[in-house]
Amino acid sequence: MILRALLAVAMLAACATPAPAPRDTFFANLSALCGQSFAGRVVTTDAADASFASQPLVMHVRDCSANEIRIPFHVGENRSRTWVITRGAAGLRLKHDHRHQDGHEDTLTQYGGDTLSSGSAERQEFPADDVSKRLFTANNIPASVDNVWAIEIHPGRMFAYELRRPNRHFRVEFDLTRPVPQPAPPWGAADAH
Repeated sequence: MILRALLAVAMLAACATPAPAPRDTFFANLSALCGQSFAGRVVTTDAADASFASQPLVMHVRDCSANEIRIPFHVGENRSRTWVITRGAAGLRLKHDHRHQDGHEDTLTQYGGDTLSSGSAERQEFPADDVSKRLFTANNIPASVDNVWAIEIHPGRMFAYELRRPNRHFRVEFDLTRPVPQPAPPWGAADAH
């Protein structure tokens, strides 16, 4: 009787669906925001952030597919920035797509990095990859080679974008309890005018 019970428990355990990886839960939570926009505010106090802190900040989870999420980040009237999160076999990737008003890529664009660990369902970190390090060095901004970006999502509460490196910390938090009207398309989007 005890042997049968132990065998039944073992069989149930073998059939149990494994819990999703933290990065998959993170990606699903981000995908759930697709089509919505949220206002944000700079929460760090570095003087270098004053120009951001004094303007309206809006993120728009605009384009979502099974493996890519595009999030334009508007700073006042500037629609040049889009965060691009992609899911691959080894983890998640964050890239920054920077465009000019006419839609052409900026010199500093497509930089970012890949996760090096599974992270958590709430936070993923993206150290600068080799392509980004070469881009920063070629454009005479060597301090950026140590960049580590992070994205946090606390469903129903808050989304955060963060940049850290030695002597630099920038963080913007967005209130997920209060969606705002969708902003104009980002520069470079097919429907941007």
